[in-house]
Amino acid sequence: MTTSDTKEPLRLEAGAAQVDDAQTAEVRAPDRPPLTGKEAAPVLVKLPPPFFVRLSQIAWLMSLIAGGVAIIYLFVIRQAQLPEIEDLVKAVDGSRADATYTTAADIVFWSVFTPLVAIVLAQIAMQVSFASRRANVRWWQFGSVLFQAGVFLIARELVVFGERALPLERILLVQLGLAVLGLLISLLPQALRWTARQHDVRRGGPVTPASDGQL
Repeated sequence: MTTSDTKEPLRLEAGAAQVDDAQTAEVRAPDRPPLTGKEAAPVLVKLPPPFFVRLSQIAWLMSLIAGGVAIIYLFVIRQAQLPEIEDLVKAVDGSRADATYTTAADIVFWSVFTPLVAIVLAQIAMQVSFASRRANVRWWQFGSVLFQAGVFLIARELVVFGERALPLERILLVQLGLAVLGLLISLLPQALRWTARQHDVRRGGPVTPASDGQL
């Protein structure tokens, strides 16, 4: 056997070993993903509203309280206001029976009293929607303020007059002013961005593997 004949099997064995190593490298399992340094998934959180949102809510709350006080006070002075309302109706047409003027005075009173109650209830519902970040709630609040201003002007002409009703007129004016203030504050950029964001999201930090004691 010559030297060349001896080297030939050795080269074949070396080539076969290289092929086996290449196949082993191809079928090797992938590396395990790292257990640390991964960013956690975003989590919905309940963050306190910004300062101007809180300020707007406080202004609306004070307006609603003033509205409630005005409603109670108007109901208390109802009997004292009815004769003056009757005189107002008689000034329009004095040829009717007295019972007609009494009925008309009641209708006028309740026609003003009912919208005042409806405004307060509607604005409470709007405040709930505002706290839930409904996009178009400010338009409803703007409409309620316009309606409130109209009811105030009508009430001052038909019901809120005389010495007893002077405090009531001032309370209604305070209610309207606070509502306008709350609406204007809610239109500031910080409050608008808070509403547009819809939800508060917290980005978690890197995840650390749990120790044996935590499992």
